[in-house]
Amino acid sequence: MSELVDRVDEQDRVLAVVDRAEAIREGWLHRVATIVCRDPAGRFLVHRRPRDSSRFPGQYNWLLGGAADVGESYEQAAARELLEELGVRAAPRFVLKFRCAGAISPYWLGLHETVVTTAIRPDPYEVPWHTWLTASELESLAQGPEFVPDGREAFIRYRAVGGGTPGM
Repeated sequence: MSELVDRVDEQDRVLAVVDRAEAIREGWLHRVATIVCRDPAGRFLVHRRPRDSSRFPGQYNWLLGGAADVGESYEQAAARELLEELGVRAAPRFVLKFRCAGAISPYWLGLHETVVTTAIRPDPYEVPWHTWLTASELESLAQGPEFVPDGREAFIRYRAVGGGTPGM
């Protein structure tokens, strides 16, 4: 089954509706919504991607999320992805948006965050393993070769705007 997404331009304006696989293959920009999850102690949720995933199999990531559906805002997509992947209902807070070069293809990445105060129920097909790490532990892990490269870029940008500091 194909996944339809909004193809967007360099200013993130919608151009057309396309198949996501085609957007990736052709290098067309589309929208991806991500969520950073923190616990009340400020630690970050980190997970391993499934070993049979077509993208970054078995690698660590600190971002949850995926492509925004046609006509869906970044915020709506982030909330939907959070529910699908962790079973958590929340309204993630927008932090930043940037044009990600992407290790596979370029896209606009909307980064959100939320503090998770309820039990999580990870979808084992999306999040087969997870743990909570401090900011310094995450920073160390993000520098390693087993970390999703796009997640590394997002982490650098997140820290540059003050993400991960008290009050965020």
